[in-house]
Amino acid sequence: MKNILVILSFLVFANVANAQSSTVSTSIKVFSNCTMCKARIEKVLDHKGIKKAEWSPKTKQLEVVYNSSKVTEQQIHELIASVGHDTEKAKAKDEVYAALPFCCLYRDHDHK
Repeated sequence: MKNILVILSFLVFANVANAQSSTVSTSIKVFSNCTMCKARIEKVLDHKGIKKAEWSPKTKQLEVVYNSSKVTEQQIHELIASVGHDTEKAKAKDEVYAALPFCCLYRDHDHK
C-alpha cells in the first residue's frame, strides 16, 4: 500500500511538472493603434490554452503566456489576424482589416 502511494505521488508530481514545462511566455509585435484595438486583440485571445494576453498601444507588443500543448504560437498569430490585425507571422484578410474603425487602421494611416 505504501508503494502504491509513493507511485501515485510521483505520477501526480510528474504530471504537474509536465504541465508547467509546457507554459510559454513570448512577445509578439501586433500592428494596431488604440485602446479599441487593445480590447479586440485581448478578447480574441481569451482562448483555450492562453493564460494571459496584454497588448500595449505604446510599444505595439503583445505579452502572452500560453500552454504550448493546447495552442501554438502560430495559432495565436492567426487568431490576432482573424480580427484584423497583422503580426510578423500572419496578415489579416483585407476585407477584415477594411471593416475596422478608422482609428484602428494602421496600414496606410499615420494616427500620431
